[in-house]
Amino acid sequence: MLAPCPDRGAAYALRVGASERVWRPAWPCPVLAVLATHRRGPGDPTFRFGDDGAIWRGIGTPQGPASLRLVSRPDAGEVHATAWGSGAEWALDSLPRMLGADDDPSGFVPPEPLADAWRRHRHWRLGATGLVMEALLPAILEQKVTGQEAFAGFRRLVHRFGERAPGPPSDAEPPVRLWVQPPAEALRRVPSWEWLRCHVDGARSRPVQHAARVAASLERAGAEPPEVFDRRLRSLPGIGVWTSAEVRSRALGDADSVSFGDYHVAANVTYVLTGEVGDDAQMAELLAPYAGHRHRVQRLVELAGLQRPRRGPRMAPRRHLPAR
Repeated sequence: MLAPCPDRGAAYALRVGASERVWRPAWPCPVLAVLATHRRGPGDPTFRFGDDGAIWRGIGTPQGPASLRLVSRPDAGEVHATAWGSGAEWALDSLPRMLGADDDPSGFVPPEPLADAWRRHRHWRLGATGLVMEALLPAILEQKVTGQEAFAGFRRLVHRFGERAPGPPSDAEPPVRLWVQPPAEALRRVPSWEWLRCHVDGARSRPVQHAARVAASLERAGAEPPEVFDRRLRSLPGIGVWTSAEVRSRALGDADSVSFGDYHVAANVTYVLTGEVGDDAQMAELLAPYAGHRHRVQRLVELAGLQRPRRGPRMAPRRHLPAR
């Protein structure tokens, strides 16, 4: 049934019975390492941690919103999943792919500087959600701004135009303040001044709304091969190579996607592989021998926490947009 929800951004919270699944992966699946790429900063309202160590995700599925609670039990080789909402069954059915069951790292031999990182993270797999808009919205918000600004804008947008994720009755277990991203139809209706209140300028809000207008087509394109999807996605105004790579890695599980054009990725990858800071062209040359697995190299650098030495002040977020 429907119960009133006092939180702004959603009128009601859906209270439905839970669906459960126990998945036994064929390898020791590091759940958090696989899913961490979907967390948009420490305050991401769609990605939470429970007091018991459970991972919670608010997901807008093709069948409706869902809350997904995951508990990894590595001693038993199991992942215990519980889901609520009209999209619960879809979320549970998608769990293996989401956690990397369709990924095939065979044939990947890492560059020598990453050999130790590969040994430590050898069970990591590249998951795929199959949800294009879920990956595309935050990727566009992260274009050409600091992470701090992008994450803050995402939080404000979700709280203002998203909805509270469905979940258990409050007396069933400790509440988790989980949200679901705004669906495409809601994004299409957001007026220009509301984008600014969320600290999202027109250079980013316009591509989001262009994509929202063709969201159904984009979701269908997600079933195409990555190179076909890349061409279709980049035909939209305001979406380039970097954004496409970010979406392909998360939604499609494309192990060859590389975030060219990123402020940090090229510098960090080239420094780790050569000891010298380089640009996109140099990174492309260095990654060429790993075609088909280039994203694995990029992600290994990130998983291992490797980066070039930082000197000078960090880039400051912009202050000229309206305050909330």
